[in-house]
Amino acid sequence: MTEATRAEPLPAADAVLAAEAARRHYLAGESKVDIAAAMGVSRFKVARLLEAARTSGIVRIEIVDSTGVDSALSAELRTAYGLGRCVVVDCPDDPALLRSHVGRAGADVLLDVVRPGDVLGLPWARTVSAMIAALPGLPPVSVVQLSGAMVIPGEHSPVDIVRAAAALTGQEAHVYYAPLILDDAESAAAMRRQPAVARAAAEVARVSVAVLSVGAWVPGHSTIHDAVPPAVRAEVKAAGAVGEALGVFVDAAGEPVGTELGGRLVTVGAEQLRAVPQTIALATGKAKAGAVRAFLVGGWVDSLVVDRTLATELLRRAPD
Repeated sequence: MTEATRAEPLPAADAVLAAEAARRHYLAGESKVDIAAAMGVSRFKVARLLEAARTSGIVRIEIVDSTGVDSALSAELRTAYGLGRCVVVDCPDDPALLRSHVGRAGADVLLDVVRPGDVLGLPWARTVSAMIAALPGLPPVSVVQLSGAMVIPGEHSPVDIVRAAAALTGQEAHVYYAPLILDDAESAAAMRRQPAVARAAAEVARVSVAVLSVGAWVPGHSTIHDAVPPAVRAEVKAAGAVGEALGVFVDAAGEPVGTELGGRLVTVGAEQLRAVPQTIALATGKAKAGAVRAFLVGGWVDSLVVDRTLATELLRRAPD
C-alpha cells in the first residue's frame, strides 16, 4: 500500500530544505529537535518541511505487509461484525494450503487469547488439527474434548488433538473415546452416561476458551453432513439449518435449530457453547459464508480466522 497524495510542487528552495529534513528524519532517524539544530530552523519549521515533503511527493510512504495477513480486510471485517479479533489470511485458494494458513493464524490468535488457568475446549476438525500443530507452546491450561470422534482415514481424532494440546501445557487432558454420531437418541444418551464421557462433559462447564470449526450444511463443507444419509441431510435443512459447529445447528439468523440428528450426537450443547466466555472460530472457503455469517450475527463468535475469499464474501453480506 503506497501513499500517493500529491500537492502542488514546492518552490526549489523549499524542496531542497524539505528533502534534507526528510533524509535526516526518515533515513538517518534524527529527531525533529536535532534536525532543527543542524539546519538552523525551529522544530515547528521542521515539522512543516516533513509534511511538505510527504504531500508534494518528495517522500512516498509504502507499507509492506509480508505476514500473509490482509491487515486492512481483517480490520474491516472485525468492525463490520463487532468482533474482538479478526485475522484474514491471504494465500493460494487450495484447500490444504487454506487449512494450513488459517490453522497457523488461529494458533497466533489462541496464544493471544488464552491465559494461565484457563480451560481450553477443542473439537475435532482438520483446521483445528493444523492450529495445534502450529503452536510453539501453551500456558498452563486444562484441555477438554468437546465432541466425540468420527473415523476418517489419515485424520487425527479429537482425542489426538486434545492430547497434543495438553502436551504443550503440561496439564491434564480431559478426553473420552466415543463416536460423534450414534444410531439413535437412546444410544447417544447411554453413551453420555459412560463415566469417561460424563467426566469430560462435566468439565465443559469450566471451559473459558473454545475453538470452533464452522461447517456449512452443504456437501463437502461439513463432516457431519457428509456422514449422514440424504434423508437426514434433508431433514436438517428443512428445519432451517444453514451451518453447524460441534454439531450445534443454527439458522440464517444464528438461532439454534433443534433436529432429530442433534439428539444422536455426543457433543457440547448449544447452551453450553453459548456460555463459553471466549470462542475462536476457524473457517475456509467462500461456500461457508452463509454458515459463518449465521454464527457471527448470532453472537457465537468472539475471534474469527478466515481466508481472504471467505472474508470478502462475509463483508459483502455484512449487516447494515
